[in-house]
Amino acid sequence: MSSSQVFLLDSNVLMTAARHYYAFDIAPCFWTSLSQHAGNGELRSIDRVLDEINRGTDELVVWINKSFLNYFFETDSSDVLQKYTEIIRWSQGENRYSSAVKEDFARFDHADPWLVAYALVHRCVIVTLESPNPATKKKIPIPIICEAFGVQWLNTFDMLRHAQIQFG
Repeated sequence: MSSSQVFLLDSNVLMTAARHYYAFDIAPCFWTSLSQHAGNGELRSIDRVLDEINRGTDELVVWINKSFLNYFFETDSSDVLQKYTEIIRWSQGENRYSSAVKEDFARFDHADPWLVAYALVHRCVIVTLESPNPATKKKIPIPIICEAFGVQWLNTFDMLRHAQIQFG
């Protein structure tokens, strides 16, 4: 993994951190570090993740719109749309998931397939808290999609180590 690699954050990375182990009142240095590394071009997310976060009403929404708003890539390019379409087609052929799961995955406002499509086109590493458990049946996990399309992914803690993000 190169040092110039861009890490693309899934909404669950930010939401879980804000609501649990890196809450703003417990670990403000986590949020400062995210902003600094985003400013250096190392961390980003996509517009669809921003939309998911902005559906909330918590402190994360305030922070995102004040300190991280400029770090969301637009997903409206034809290259990303083409990969998104490929990912949706792939998901429809996956027999291990129910029709309801596939329908939910294919919702136009569901960020996961867009995140993988963007990472695929722009060679980013996705950061997610989801696991690649093939037994998961209630949703199509991002790591399963990444593995199907050859996209690198990490969890939050591995990303912090690879990007050499330290607190304090």
